[in-house]
Amino acid sequence: MIWPGKRGSAMTTNGKGVGEVGQGETVLPIVDSGSAAPEDPFAEVKFRIHEQLLRDLDLEKVQQRQGPQLRRAIEEAAMTLLAGQETPLSRQERVRLVREIADEVLGLGPLERLLADPTVTEVMVNSPRRVYFERKGILYLSDVTFRDEAHIMRIIDKIISPLGRRIDEASPMVDARLPDGSRVNAIIPPLAVDSPTITIRKFSRDPLTIENLIELGTLTPEIATFLKACVEARINTVISGGTGSGKTTLLNVLSAFIPPRERIITIEDPCELQLRQPHVVRLETRPANIEGRGEVTQRALVKNALRMRPDRIIVGEVRAGEAFDMLQAMNTGHDGSLTTVHANSPRDALARIENMVLMANLELPVRAIREQVASAINMVVHLSRLRDGSRRVTHVSEVVGMEGDTITMQDIFLFRQLGVERDGRVKGRMHATGLRPRCVDRFEQEGIILPPDIFAHRAGETQWKP
Repeated sequence: MIWPGKRGSAMTTNGKGVGEVGQGETVLPIVDSGSAAPEDPFAEVKFRIHEQLLRDLDLEKVQQRQGPQLRRAIEEAAMTLLAGQETPLSRQERVRLVREIADEVLGLGPLERLLADPTVTEVMVNSPRRVYFERKGILYLSDVTFRDEAHIMRIIDKIISPLGRRIDEASPMVDARLPDGSRVNAIIPPLAVDSPTITIRKFSRDPLTIENLIELGTLTPEIATFLKACVEARINTVISGGTGSGKTTLLNVLSAFIPPRERIITIEDPCELQLRQPHVVRLETRPANIEGRGEVTQRALVKNALRMRPDRIIVGEVRAGEAFDMLQAMNTGHDGSLTTVHANSPRDALARIENMVLMANLELPVRAIREQVASAINMVVHLSRLRDGSRRVTHVSEVVGMEGDTITMQDIFLFRQLGVERDGRVKGRMHATGLRPRCVDRFEQEGIILPPDIFAHRAGETQWKP
């Protein structure tokens, strides 16, 4: 893992500096986060060559070539134009400029280098000289720069134009998706006061597996075994956590345990899940058009999904009134459904779902809503992003039922933080609370047998309550 060093340096866990990482590792230059990235001295040259390429090249003919041939044609044209420039350039500078000009013509310009790095999980453009990236939960200021705000706007238009979306003063926010599935949010002035802003949540080409999450320390083998049993036994599960805590990643991992013979309907805004089963129907919301019509909400899609003969419904994230329809689905024979919700704790997750149902304006009494929540949701798995950037499952909690007007829960597994290492890493361990979940009876009915000591305290562990 990369840890922030002094004055823009970084240290790896093997003790090497940024310039000394092992062979095959990708390293992006990191700038002191207290200052902006240095201005690109060749920005004007690149801009002139790019504009001249767009004027002179017959792009329709050039784009008939595919892959490497297309890029080679652009680079050859850029090299020819560079030769006519008066700016003195070394061979290394010339090669770099040609590559960056090709990125501008064929891709997303300065962002291409960040998007191509498999270790980068998120890219954030705050202003022309403040482009951040996230690697293993830690934010860094990169040396990537844009020429000016108009350059950022050009890249935003390049992202959203093929999708039929628009962004202007009348509609200054947009959500979109790159061809590889990466999620993009853009917001421009007057809402973004200082500069047009882009946030890209990168799409993983190789989805993580449960084994990967165990290796990363996100969960333990015991929790992995238990959650696998929950999915196979059709236990309705909610994954909760804060922004960037890994909810969608865990949802994707758990969905891999759904048997291939089942029909799965996924509902997302936008699509991010990468299910491998053969019988999957993916539904995605649609924003309103320029006239303000044609919007299709998650609630409408959940209602429609109930008419599509689903065995399982997976809602990427419940945010509003669709929570009520999701509860109805869970309560009417669509067991084993999965969803995520933004929340600070398992109990907060249930409270947020309750508030979302109230947003549906159904005029239901609070007790009736809580009864729906208690009967529909069986398990809440809560994730947290810790101070060192690591993501951990901190609670696995079972919804037990109602006592009076209160939904009762019991923690099956809990994460206990034991301290912080000198290098900033969080020390802690996940342990069973010693309580036997009620859903174990459901496991046995399905023929799923768990290890007898999976819910027992290990020797030396003390009873701990948060």
